[in-house]
Amino acid sequence: MVYAVVRAGGRQEKVEVGTIVTLDRLKADTGDSITLAPVLHVDGDTILSTADALSKITVTAEVLGDLRGPKIVIQNYKNKTGYKRRMGFRADLTRVKITSIK
Repeated sequence: MVYAVVRAGGRQEKVEVGTIVTLDRLKADTGDSITLAPVLHVDGDTILSTADALSKITVTAEVLGDLRGPKIVIQNYKNKTGYKRRMGFRADLTRVKITSIK
């Protein structure tokens, strides 16, 4: 079983070949190929985690498209002052499919 843990947008994701992952918005068009930085690589019993060993590993992914995340409602309220505030936020996301781990 071959998998890798990659760094993507301030988070780490465990990926295998064929995995579809949702990341923070990337500056890439649909169908483009991107490379992700590995943090850990596991190939059966072999585990690579040092920087010089991981420099030889490449994790490539294909961009499937952009999307927006679910709406997050933010509400502020202060008692007895009449202060109320309501805001919303939707994150810009990119969906990618892992094509190879070499």
